[in-house]
Amino acid sequence: MIRDLFTPTHLLIVALVAIVLFGAKRLPDTARSLGKSLRILKAETKALRDETPAGEQRTVAGQVVDGTPAQEARAAR
Repeated sequence: MIRDLFTPTHLLIVALVAIVLFGAKRLPDTARSLGKSLRILKAETKALRDETPAGEQRTVAGQVVDGTPAQEARAAR
């Protein structure tokens, strides 16, 4: 299980390695950049999902889907 894989000691070691590699000053900037990138990715995927005209049907693997991620995942199987 993942819970057994990452104990608090492991997380502390990973944090220390990150501080040594990147330096304490660069970590907040790196985290901020990652957050901005994730927000942009989320906005772009939402825009792609909303881009389909209302009357047009979308298909995934030959099945009509309504645009919800769960239905698209089922259709892609």
